Amino acid sequence: MSERDYAPLSASCIRALNDKLYEKRKVAALEIERMVKDFSTSLQFDQIKRILKVLGDDFAYSSNPNTRKGGLIGLAATAIALGKDSSSYINELAKPVIACFHDPDSRVRYYACEALYNIVKVSRGSVLPFFNEIFDGLSKLAADPDQNVKNGAELLDRLIKDIVTESSSFDLVAFIPLLRERIYTKNAFARQFVVSWVEVLDAVPDINMLVLLPEILDGLFQILGDTNHEIRKLCQGVLEEFLTGIKKSKNGVNFTGMANILIVHSQNTDDLIQSTAITWLREFIVLSGRIMLPHMAGILNAILPCLAYNDDMRRKGHRHPDAIHTQRVREAAENLNVSLQKLIEVQDDLPTPTLESLADSILHSDPDTSKETSPDTESARPDSSSAIQLDVLSVIKVLQRMLGHEAIQTRVSALRWFSLLLSKTPNKTFRYIDEFFKLLLNTLSDPSDDVVLLDLEVLAEISSNPAGDNVTTETTNLTIPSPVRQLVDLQKGLNQYFTKFMIHLLDLFKTDRQLLEDRGSFIIRQLAVYLNADALFRCLAEILPQEEDVTFVCTMVQTLNTILLTSTELFHLRSQLKDLQTEESCSLFCRLYKCWCHSPVATVCLCYLSQNYTHACNLLHSFGDLEVTVDFLKEIDKLVQLIESPIFVYLRLQLLDVESNEDLIKSLYGLLMLLPQSEAFKLLRYRLECIPHYHFPDKTSKPKKKEERPLVAKINFEELLAHFHKVQAKHRDSKRSQHALKLSAVKTLNIQ
Repeated sequence: MSERDYAPLSASCIRALNDKLYEKRKVAALEIERMVKDFSTSLQFDQIKRILKVLGDDFAYSSNPNTRKGGLIGLAATAIALGKDSSSYINELAKPVIACFHDPDSRVRYYACEALYNIVKVSRGSVLPFFNEIFDGLSKLAADPDQNVKNGAELLDRLIKDIVTESSSFDLVAFIPLLRERIYTKNAFARQFVVSWVEVLDAVPDINMLVLLPEILDGLFQILGDTNHEIRKLCQGVLEEFLTGIKKSKNGVNFTGMANILIVHSQNTDDLIQSTAITWLREFIVLSGRIMLPHMAGILNAILPCLAYNDDMRRKGHRHPDAIHTQRVREAAENLNVSLQKLIEVQDDLPTPTLESLADSILHSDPDTSKETSPDTESARPDSSSAIQLDVLSVIKVLQRMLGHEAIQTRVSALRWFSLLLSKTPNKTFRYIDEFFKLLLNTLSDPSDDVVLLDLEVLAEISSNPAGDNVTTETTNLTIPSPVRQLVDLQKGLNQYFTKFMIHLLDLFKTDRQLLEDRGSFIIRQLAVYLNADALFRCLAEILPQEEDVTFVCTMVQTLNTILLTSTELFHLRSQLKDLQTEESCSLFCRLYKCWCHSPVATVCLCYLSQNYTHACNLLHSFGDLEVTVDFLKEIDKLVQLIESPIFVYLRLQLLDVESNEDLIKSLYGLLMLLPQSEAFKLLRYRLECIPHYHFPDKTSKPKKKEERPLVAKINFEELLAHFHKVQAKHRDSKRSQHALKLSAVKTLNIQ
């Protein structure tokens, strides 16, 4: 090229700018600086623009790296010469330099940082229109493999931060898309660079980063999981500052816009990310209240598994390396869970408001600005959040999943939430009873006693909640056999689900005999506490005789009889049966008797409990016609043990009144005659030997009759005895049928 093409730069200056030696390029830069100063003084602005064009187009964009270096130092010299006037040429100065940020030559990249540093130093805020391009370049240079380049970029970065901090014209909205893109970088240095900028921008008083926080929150949480401890610490500090800012200015915060981001990260496997996200959610609940109700299901899905942290690890014998963090996650989840429960109100059970009612609510919630309001009245003023209601179905679906979680504490927490929904939102909860009732029934087989205990409490609440009466029977999955359909209104305070519960419970015991053996007594006793014991036993006694498997019925009757006689929870029920002083107690006795007939020994035991000794004596006379098996003798053995227990103190004392209790003594001798000479035989014989001066009366003497109880006298014992024989005949037929089936099976096998 001719010298005219580079005018007003001299040929020597051009050669020096192209030289590979820095010292020669620096000499050329000083010449350019003097030349530009002269042109500026003489107002030859066209000449200045010509120099900038040459330095930019012909040098900075050249294919020769040495030429590009010369262009960069020349542009920096021009800016220094112009001083404050450089802002008028910022476009020509900054663009070529920024382009060199991406140069393949590391020295060119370094000189680009140096050149822009000098340009920015004199032009200051004038460079802000190029901020996005500068930030984009610096975010990449921060991770440059060349340490010199990183050092140069760091110096320039500090200067740019100072300018942004002191500027009032920074375009945050235009910057956010780039920040949102760059915040997902995986490079540690680039992450540190991005977080440092977020920290700087948040510290600027004129910049409200909270408004745009939803755009970058997800990226910040991802950076929080960086393996570099310093980066994690830096990001954690930035998030803490944001949370502090949110607490101070809650009115300008988009809580719902960030809720889903936090829900996702509260399920992260990184303890720090998880605990931080959960802590944020808890603060959001405290600050925004019912505005967060639409996110209830998502939050529960995230935090309920966290409630089991530490306990499950200790049970499995694990020692977590970050035990403190794990404990922090659990504590944060517990606090959030409590805050969520406080959000549920009675209004959530009201019919869902229509669009018209919502609009009317907002219209009438406008404050009266003519009157001064106190902080208390301000907080009590209705707002649009009052129209937000809990989506009960979405919460129920989450709780259903949590009931299948491996952690005990998670299942326990899910059941507590079911209990809360039944308490606060019974009508809406019963609307979806089909979604979870069967699942709750099946949960009775859970291996954890704590889970079963809470499950019983929830099922008891379902069985006694008045809202259950508003659900039609046809909408439920669990059908009631026709003979038992009339039991829905057994007792005030119980609904149709009580009977359904009892039917399924018995079916569960029938299919899982181990459950009956291990937990049968525990379940019945707890239900006697949660529900009406009278209705409980009456209902079971009504359902059991409908069962075709008489062997199961016999086993169940023996279990119920033992519970009735030994459980402290059933003291009041035993007292009613002992005295039989009311029509209800007599009715209960007859109902139990007809069911207890499936176990002869249990029937005698019921007669002893209710002091119907004459009938007990008559029953024992018929025992000679029964098949005496080992199990039968074991039941008599248990009865003897019960007679010696505190439950039957009154019976033993009545033996002192020989003349009035002759039938009692005869029945006890009847038991003695049924027993082989075992330990139970000896025990009962010793007891009978303690009776004072007893002898069987002769046939001519009339024994002294015990004073008859008025209501007991109305009981048709002959009919009850006939029913006993009918039930026992049914048992004999069942055994014959089973025996015939076995013989048939054996014959079939022999033929084959």
